[in-house]
Amino acid sequence: MTKGANTTRYFMTALAGALLLSLAGCTKVGPEFGGVHPPALPEAPESNASHERPDAWWKTFDDPVLTSLIDKAARQNLDLQSAGLRILQSRAALGLSRGLAYPQVQTLSGSAGISRLRDRNVNAAGINFDLGWEMDIWGKYARGIESSEALLYASVASYADIMVSVYAEIARNYIAYRTAQERITFARRNITIQKRVVEMTQVQYNSGNVSELDMQQARSQLYSTRAVLPELQNEMVRSRNALAVLLGTFPRELDPLLKNKASMPVPAAKTHGNLYLQPDAKTLLAESCIPVPRLDDNLTFDAALLARRPDLKAAEHLAHAESAKIGVVTADLYPSFTLFGTIGYNPTDATGNWVGGSKAVGISAGPSFSWNIWQYDRIRNRIRAQDAAFELRLIDYNKKVLQAVGEVDSALSGYRFARIQLDEIEHALDATVRAFNLSATQYNDGLVSYQRLLSTVERLTTIQDRYAQIKGALATDSVLLYKALGGGWRQMGGTHYLSKERAARMRTRTDWGEYLDDNATLLPEKLP
Repeated sequence: MTKGANTTRYFMTALAGALLLSLAGCTKVGPEFGGVHPPALPEAPESNASHERPDAWWKTFDDPVLTSLIDKAARQNLDLQSAGLRILQSRAALGLSRGLAYPQVQTLSGSAGISRLRDRNVNAAGINFDLGWEMDIWGKYARGIESSEALLYASVASYADIMVSVYAEIARNYIAYRTAQERITFARRNITIQKRVVEMTQVQYNSGNVSELDMQQARSQLYSTRAVLPELQNEMVRSRNALAVLLGTFPRELDPLLKNKASMPVPAAKTHGNLYLQPDAKTLLAESCIPVPRLDDNLTFDAALLARRPDLKAAEHLAHAESAKIGVVTADLYPSFTLFGTIGYNPTDATGNWVGGSKAVGISAGPSFSWNIWQYDRIRNRIRAQDAAFELRLIDYNKKVLQAVGEVDSALSGYRFARIQLDEIEHALDATVRAFNLSATQYNDGLVSYQRLLSTVERLTTIQDRYAQIKGALATDSVLLYKALGGGWRQMGGTHYLSKERAARMRTRTDWGEYLDDNATLLPEKLP
C-alpha cells in the first residue's frame, strides 16, 4: 500500500472517529426550556352553556355577504400573504441552522499561473479540497436548531393570529357599513315625514294658525336630520375602503357584493290625512340589515381556552427561542474542537518544474482546538444579556395572558350590556312609533297641538337612530368576543400559506427545492 493511500486511510479513520465522538459525547449547555408558567387563570362559573368557541364564528351571523368577504380575505389579504412568506423565511433559516451541524468548511479551490524570475519562467498550478468541521461537543449548533424551530413555530402561530385579527376586522367594518346604511334608511324616512311637517306648518303659518317659532322649529328639525346624511354616507365609504384593503382589492370592486344585501325596503305607506304613518316596530325590526349575532345570553367561557390563542402560542415559542440562544452563547465559554483536512494536487515543485504521480498529491489531516480564554468577561456578559432577553419574553407572555383575560371579560360584559340596551331600545322604539302614529292621527283630527306632533317626530328620529347604533354595537361586541377568544384560526388547517401563483413565480426566480411543494406549504391542523 502506498504512502498516499495510508494517509488517506488515516484521514478517513480520523473523520469517522471524530463523528462518533461528536455524536456520543455531545452535551447541550444552557438551560432546558421549562415552559412559560402563566399566571393562575380565573375559573369559569358553573353554566350549562357551551364553553367551546365556534371555529367559523362568522357563519353564526347567517349573512352570506359577510361569509363571502371572509372567504375572499383568506385568499387575498396582503397581511396573510406576508405572514406566509415569513413562514417560508423561517423554514429557510431552520435549514441553515441544521446545515451548520455538518462540516462547516467544504471548499474546492484551484489556481494556475506563470511568473518570470530573472531569466527563467516559474510555473505554478494546483487544486485543493479543504474540509473543516467544528464538532458540536457543547451543543451550540443543536441549540441553534432548537431556537430556529421555535421561531418557525412562532411564525405559524403569528400567521394564525393575523388571520384571527383580519377576520375580526372584516366583520367589524362590515357591521359598521350596514349600521350606517340602516341609519341612513331611518334618516331618509324621517326626512320624508319632516318635509311634510314643514309644508303643513308653512300652510298653518300662512293662515295665522301657528307662530313663526313653530315654523322655524320644524325647519330646524328637518335640516338637522339632513345634515346627518353626509356623515353617515362618508362612514359607509370609509368602511367599504377599509374592507377593500383587508381584501387586497380596490374599493369599487366591492360595491356589487355589498349591494347584494339591499337596504331596508320601505313598506307601502299608510297615510292619515297629510302624514305618512310609520310601520310598526315589529316590521322595522324584521327589515334590519345589520347582522344579528347568535350567542346564548348566559354564555360563559373557560379561561383555560385562552392558552390556545395564537398570539399566546407565538409568545411562548419566542420565549423558547430566546432560551435556546442562551445555550448558543454559553458554548463560547468552552473550547471548540475542529477536524480539518486538505487534499491537494500540485504538479509543480519549488523550482517551478512539473512533477507527477504521488509527488503531486498532498494530504494533511488532523484535529485542532481553540479556546477563548481571555475575553475579559465579554462572553459572560453576552450570556447575561441573553438571559435577560429570555426573561423579558416570559414577562411579555404573562402580560399577554392578563391582557387576554381582560379582553375576554370586557367583550363578554360589553355584549351582555349591549343585549340589555337593545331589549330596552326595542321597547322604546315600539312605544315611539305608536306615539308618533297616534299623534299624527290625532293632529289631523284636531285633537292634539302642533307642538305635540313636532315632539313625537323629533323623538322618533332620535330613537330609530339610537336603535340602529345599539344593534350595530351588539354585533361588534360579539365579534370582539370571538376575537378575544382567538376564534377562527382553525379554518387555516390544510390550506396553503402561499398561493400556487406566487409559488410558481418564486420557482422561476430561485431554486427553492422542496420548500414550495404543495405538501410543504400546507398549514397544520393544530398550532404547534
